[in-house]
Amino acid sequence: MPLALLALAIGAFGIGTTEFVVMGLLPEAAAEFQVSIPAAGFLATGYALGVVLGAPLMTVLGTKVSRKRMLMVLMGLFIVGNVVTAAAPVFAVMVAGRVIASLAHGAFFGIGAVVAADLVAPQKKAGAIALMFTGLTVANVVGVPAGTYIGQHTGWRVTFFLVAALGVLGLLGVARLVPEQPRAEGVRLRQEIAAFRNVQVLLAMAMTVLGFGGVFAAITYITPMMTETAGYSASAVTWLLILFGLGMVGGNLIGGRYADRRPALLLFVSLSGLALVLVLFTLTAHNKVAAAVTLVLIGAFGFATVPPLQKRVLDQAADAPTLASAMNIGAFNLGNALAAWLGGIVIGAGLGYTAPNWVGAALAASALVLALVAGALERRTTAPSRLVATHTPEPAAALDTRS
Repeated sequence: MPLALLALAIGAFGIGTTEFVVMGLLPEAAAEFQVSIPAAGFLATGYALGVVLGAPLMTVLGTKVSRKRMLMVLMGLFIVGNVVTAAAPVFAVMVAGRVIASLAHGAFFGIGAVVAADLVAPQKKAGAIALMFTGLTVANVVGVPAGTYIGQHTGWRVTFFLVAALGVLGLLGVARLVPEQPRAEGVRLRQEIAAFRNVQVLLAMAMTVLGFGGVFAAITYITPMMTETAGYSASAVTWLLILFGLGMVGGNLIGGRYADRRPALLLFVSLSGLALVLVLFTLTAHNKVAAAVTLVLIGAFGFATVPPLQKRVLDQAADAPTLASAMNIGAFNLGNALAAWLGGIVIGAGLGYTAPNWVGAALAASALVLALVAGALERRTTAPSRLVATHTPEPAAALDTRS
């Protein structure tokens, strides 16, 4: 694998840290600004919605410059957003800072996935994408727990200033290691948008929204769930997030390994497993050991879906992959926003801190249904094409006649 993938992973590490570290710091932020936990959940929802908005916007703007230069611009935007978050005098400004940082998220992963896939042979694309996303998963093993610990002991503002410093490191890594690539010629916005006429692209994005939304429904409120329901102390949340991150790393690596071989089977297994463990989490959340084990499984099954879904979008939108790739990253975060919002609703309705797990299980099960539909449609469309290929005489000659 090219060394340039390391630079993309460094940027992904910083972005992953700022996206998920807020989950461990919701009580601290809520207490300082005197808002409720469900209201503080808008720090996650606002970030996710910003990714949805920023993914197409920044990707379209990025068509005017080289991919490397756009990646550097995105890391600069990420740095500014985290500084605003850390220095926020009121809750609304903190939310605004989160949104500013989030505008870089979708386009960075979208453009980065295209760059990663172009750096390797076709049969290694999913592995290259998974390696870039390893930065995101490692952030949940190192960056998020460390940021949570620092935020709980020295203040959440310190955490976000340090995240901004990670952004500086990511910017330097991209500038130093990613090769200069010319702006794609002959690509028009109309051509990029046309990719969304493909029903398989839309189905893959819908699976992304619902499947990863299932993960975020539980994880957004993991701190109050573990402290109020499972009985852990606030300081224990740090190593619980490490366990969740380890599950993410394992799931992402497994997804990258098998997404190039059996992508459909991998999706069915991971989505089925995710729905099941989220249902179980409503029960295991009442036991410390069982809750910790379940967190690992949620991370593993949830992130095993990432490489096959991202690769599926790239394959189905092969003629115009950049916008589709970025929009699929936006789809991940649309699922995050939807899940965080629904989780806040069920908690606010008095159903308890484990209620978001039911929301997550329903979302994951819905994604599984869409995966089955997509598979059935794919089999239906490929069967006639094989029949035509078998019975049509001398297709090459016919093609020569037309030309």
